[in-house]
Amino acid sequence: MATGQVINKPPPSLPPYPEMILEAIEALNEENGSNKSSISKYIESTYGGLPQAHKVLLNVHLAKMRESGVLVFWKNNYTKRDPNAPPRRGRGRPPKPKEPLPPGTVLSPPRPRGRPSKDPNDLQKPLKASVVGSGRPRGRPRKMAWPTGGLGKVSPASKAKPVTSSGRPRGRPPKVKPVFTEISV
Repeated sequence: MATGQVINKPPPSLPPYPEMILEAIEALNEENGSNKSSISKYIESTYGGLPQAHKVLLNVHLAKMRESGVLVFWKNNYTKRDPNAPPRRGRGRPPKPKEPLPPGTVLSPPRPRGRPSKDPNDLQKPLKASVVGSGRPRGRPRKMAWPTGGLGKVSPASKAKPVTSSGRPRGRPPKVKPVFTEISV
């Protein structure tokens, strides 16, 4: 074995991959372009002795051709770039067109994002509106403490409903039980 050979290089009888790719796209002549698998199948059927790393080489060369602008990749298909066609838009709203600035205009740096930092020279603390406006503290009120007698014991005084300032107990009144009187016939 020769030690200076590169393994992934195609045999000398094959044309370069970019030429094979362009030939495959032209020969397939699909309306929306050709996908990677159809390009690969065409190259395999046309040229017999491909290297073992054919899929990897095809991926690398397709990516290079797409980045250089020779091919356009749209909806998982590769097509040759048409110089007269307008560029295809991506998804979403297109950006607003920018108006050219008159010459000699100096741009100020953009404002930083996020909340502005506090001024270290400003030592005055603002008063809280909720404490000043009403005597109540902010937030949910604290729970009342449990009765000292415990949870299991219920005294008769605690069964009675508390009376409000109007003299009427809170809540729904108890159901009135009918009183049966015996009628003698």
